[in-house]
Amino acid sequence: MLNLTVTIDDHSGFCFGVVYAIEMAEDILDEEGILYCLGDIVHNDEEVHRLQQKGLKIIDHQELQAIHNAKVLIRAHGEPPTTYKLALENNLELIDASCPVVLKLQNRIKNSHDKREDIYIYGKHGHAEVIGLLGQTENEAVVFQDLDELKTKDLPHEITLYSQTTKSTEQFYEINRVLIDRGISVKTHDTICRQVSNRDQELRAFAKKFDTIIFVSGTKSSNGKVLYNVCKQQNQQTYFVSATKEVNPKWFIKGESVGICGATSTPMWLMEEVKSYLEKI
Repeated sequence: MLNLTVTIDDHSGFCFGVVYAIEMAEDILDEEGILYCLGDIVHNDEEVHRLQQKGLKIIDHQELQAIHNAKVLIRAHGEPPTTYKLALENNLELIDASCPVVLKLQNRIKNSHDKREDIYIYGKHGHAEVIGLLGQTENEAVVFQDLDELKTKDLPHEITLYSQTTKSTEQFYEINRVLIDRGISVKTHDTICRQVSNRDQELRAFAKKFDTIIFVSGTKSSNGKVLYNVCKQQNQQTYFVSATKEVNPKWFIKGESVGICGATSTPMWLMEEVKSYLEKI
């Protein structure tokens, strides 16, 4: 045996928005045995599979159009207004588990759009949350993942800047600074979830405490990719896994300390499963 000392980060695991969505889903599944969910309830395949075994049916927007007289869960990422309109037309009961932080952001963006402001959103193209945000502007806002996508000469003199809730606070303010330096007047709205941004700082400290870090996350999680890189910057012996079977015993030296952490979409049960495996090798 390697006799590893294994510790799970107390601050890792689901954010409150994901906890809320999953609890709502489980309550209905326990009562009725079936529930439709528009998109993956969380960007973690292992957790999605667990809930599918309980009766959760993952559907996309195209499939939603053919469903009538049923319950459909809106996940934490939120949805554009067109989804709610379709629900009325198809007599669907929406179980709305949109994260309160996301809903607040949607309202703020809609207010800016109603004022005819030029809205720019720092976010991932095609991300579920970003699609919902764009919907508040009738898809008129500009989404960008990197400053290189924006040509200064094509920008309005004054813009209104928002961010997807799970983006890096540091990068957001760097973007804001560069735009101002380029002569753009920026009306800045810091809409990043502090439960997510605080985890950045917490993981910087956590990653330094151990010989090796195992970062557990779904491959679809944007937040997971960001936080994995945070850990990697602090500790080069950081490995990304999405399931216990991906852990390689060759990564470890006998008697060393191992820290386990994860994204806001990583279930605690999965990190505990990885810990149990490590303690047995």
